[in-house]
Amino acid sequence: MMKNFILISTLFVSFIFVEKLTAQTVQQIAYINSNELLEAMPDKVKASNILIDLNQKYKDELKVMQNDYNKKYSDFISYQTSMAENIRLRRMQELYELERQINEFMKLAQQDVESQEKALIEPLRLKIKDAVYQVGVEKGFICIYDLANPAIAFVTPDAIDASGFVKQKLGIK
Repeated sequence: MMKNFILISTLFVSFIFVEKLTAQTVQQIAYINSNELLEAMPDKVKASNILIDLNQKYKDELKVMQNDYNKKYSDFISYQTSMAENIRLRRMQELYELERQINEFMKLAQQDVESQEKALIEPLRLKIKDAVYQVGVEKGFICIYDLANPAIAFVTPDAIDASGFVKQKLGIK
């Protein structure tokens, strides 16, 4: 009987000790800076070089288009007084069309560069997001804040959604 009492007492004290130890374990909140992580990734350098090369190709083509426009504009200004009215109007229309083409080219080039950037960078951001999630779970963090974006990058899967409590407090059903 005494052995059972000692055993039960020991188990009870052990249980209380473990419970207190668990309660004292501080769950941690952490932070990252996703921009710094992205910049440190080796694949980011490769993506940046691809984007720089693409930008340069568009700049070179734009320069050719602008040189063509500038030459035609210069010729037009130089000879406009000696041109027949129909020729002058046709050249003015040509210059207007070249301006429109340059503007359209710049717009499409910008869209293409943005699209390429998204295609190259988004997979890297997803890698970071996945790594943050894995670290959060492995290290037992409650949440991980991202300093680059005012947001929480990770919340423990064991977190409790308090929306119901808040709705109740607000009287929302």
